[in-house]
Amino acid sequence: MLRYILLNLTLLFVFSGLAQKQQSREEYIQKFFKLAISEMERSGIPASITLAQGCWESQNGNSRLATEGNNHFGIKCKVEWKGKKIYHDDDAKGECFRKYAHAEASYIDHTNFLMTGSRYSFLFQLDPKDYVAWAHGLKKAGYATDPTYAQRLIKIIEDFKLNLYDEYVDNRQMASIKQEPAKIKLNPSALGKTNAMHKVELRNGLRTIVVAEGDTYENIAKDLGLKIWQIYTYNDFWKGKQPQLNEIVYIESKFKKSHRKNLQHVAEDGDTMHYIAQRYALRMKPLLKRNRMKDGDVPVAGQIIYLRNKKPRKG
Repeated sequence: MLRYILLNLTLLFVFSGLAQKQQSREEYIQKFFKLAISEMERSGIPASITLAQGCWESQNGNSRLATEGNNHFGIKCKVEWKGKKIYHDDDAKGECFRKYAHAEASYIDHTNFLMTGSRYSFLFQLDPKDYVAWAHGLKKAGYATDPTYAQRLIKIIEDFKLNLYDEYVDNRQMASIKQEPAKIKLNPSALGKTNAMHKVELRNGLRTIVVAEGDTYENIAKDLGLKIWQIYTYNDFWKGKQPQLNEIVYIESKFKKSHRKNLQHVAEDGDTMHYIAQRYALRMKPLLKRNRMKDGDVPVAGQIIYLRNKKPRKG
C-alpha cells in the first residue's frame, strides 16, 4: 500500500511541476512584444495582430509546435518550404509544419509569409492601426479555418490592450511590399554602388537582409557589393559558419551599446551572447566586456544582460 501511495505522490508532483511550467498569456506578451514591434516597423503588420496570432496559434508559447519546433504561427510547410520540418495532427493527421531554429525566425517567417502571399496582399492597403480590419482580413484570406478566428484575435487584443503596441509604428521604416524581390540601389557612400537582389530592411536602425533558401555569405556579399570579411565582421560570425534560413544578417557595423529604450535583457533558456548581440544590433566584444564575460561564456536563464551600462561589481 505504501508503495502505491508513494507512486501516486510522485506522479502528483511530476504533473504539478509540468503545470507550473505553463507560460501565461501575460508572460508570452512581455516576452515577444518587442519582436512584434520590430516586425511591424519593417512590414506594416500591426504588432497587436502578430502578438494575438502568436498567443492563439502557439497556446501562449506552450504548444508542441512552439516548444519543439519554435513555430508560433502554425505555418505549414507548403511546397516552397526547404527548411526543417515537424509533423503534427491538425486538420489532418501528421501534417507537415515549418520548424525553426528559434522563435525570432518564426516571427520573421510569419511576416514574410504574409508579405509575399498574393492572397494577403490586400491587407497591406488597410490602416496599420485598424486591428479589427486586419483580423477580419486574415479570416477572409483563409489564414485559419476556425469561423470565429477574427473574433478570437480581437478579444485577445482588447483584453490585453495590445493595440497600444501599434502606436510604435514608424511608417518611414516600413519595408516595400512586393511579390518579387526588387532591385534596391544602396547608399553608395555606405555600401558601394550596386543593384541588390536581396531586399534591404531596417532593424534596430541598421540595414539588414534576411537569408533566403540557397544563400551563402559569399553570394550575399557579392550581391551587396561587400567583402566577405565585412559580413563576418559586422555579424560576429565565426569562421566556417553557414547561413541559416531566415537568419538576420547586418550589412553595416553594429553598435557598441544599445539605445536607451533597451537597457537590459533577461536571458532565457537557449539564449547565447551571440543571439543577444544580434537581436539588439550590438558588437560582441563590447557586450561581453560590459557584462564581465569572456568569449564562450553562456548566460543562464534569468541572468540580466546589460546592454548599455556596465554590469555592477559584486559587493
